[in-house]
Amino acid sequence: MEKWTGDWRNQTSITEFILLGFGDLPELQTPLFLMFLVIYVVTVAGNILIIVLVVADQHLHTPMYFFLGNLSCLETCYSSTILPRMLASLLTGDRTISVPGCVAQLDFFGSLVAVECCLLSAMSYDRYLAICKPLHYAALMNGSVCFRLAAGSWVSGFVTCTIMACWISEMTFCGPDEIDHFFCDYAPLVKLSCSDTHPMVVVTFLLSSILTVPPFLLTLASYVCIIATIHRIPSTAGRQRAFSTCSSHLIVVTLYYGTLIFVYLLPDTGTLRDLHKALSLFYTILTPLANPLIYSLRNREVKEALRKASEAVNFRTNSKLFVCSYCTLQ
Repeated sequence: MEKWTGDWRNQTSITEFILLGFGDLPELQTPLFLMFLVIYVVTVAGNILIIVLVVADQHLHTPMYFFLGNLSCLETCYSSTILPRMLASLLTGDRTISVPGCVAQLDFFGSLVAVECCLLSAMSYDRYLAICKPLHYAALMNGSVCFRLAAGSWVSGFVTCTIMACWISEMTFCGPDEIDHFFCDYAPLVKLSCSDTHPMVVVTFLLSSILTVPPFLLTLASYVCIIATIHRIPSTAGRQRAFSTCSSHLIVVTLYYGTLIFVYLLPDTGTLRDLHKALSLFYTILTPLANPLIYSLRNREVKEALRKASEAVNFRTNSKLFVCSYCTLQ
């Protein structure tokens, strides 16, 4: 990583960055704005709908759907951290962001990445207990355990990343002021600092490893055990029924970790920067969009809850229309 070797005390600190984003595609600004606007609306609406269903439907008051509600809340925050700023940039052409604003975006983004890793791990552990230890499931995954797992995920992610964000906010940025990305990611931001970032890079690597590697390994181990258990079920119908309870989560885990690992293992060189940017769209924007679709289309309980909610809304609407018509006739 290249560092400024001169005396940064004699340099003028910059107060804002320029997020280059998709500025090199001026003819596509309007289509991109419309596409990302639709994605944002659908993402927020879909995830909020899942939260409402989980809260309102008694049949969804189980550990699996408790974690799903947390995941949907996280995905809503995830999209709202990046997309509104990107939409404003595409609409107005103003690609500047203040240094505190950039650090705040990095803080929220990094925190939510860490929380999602932990939540996906908790969800995989829940599926492991349900399939591999069904007789002990109710005792091992009770309400108290679910709350501690979810709260621990949120607290550990936000506390750790906020500490790192505070450290970054104390750094000096002397220029250049351009970030070749559509949001304030860690690596491009640190490269622009003219302070000594080596201690922070080492600490960040250690903390991010602690927050991502163990959850990933736990998720991987859980699904190895789940697949082995399903394989031992004698009947085909039994295997299909067992796999259906975790197939949606497995798809989400594969999409999220697959793109996340590929993006951060990909060398950040000039020739691969556009590919890096495009792949970042998957786990920052498209994964939050895909999650409610995957869970609603592949999950029988969610589809049933959605059907009952739709029927209840139609019944209330028809009742109101009937009352209004009756009053008019009177």
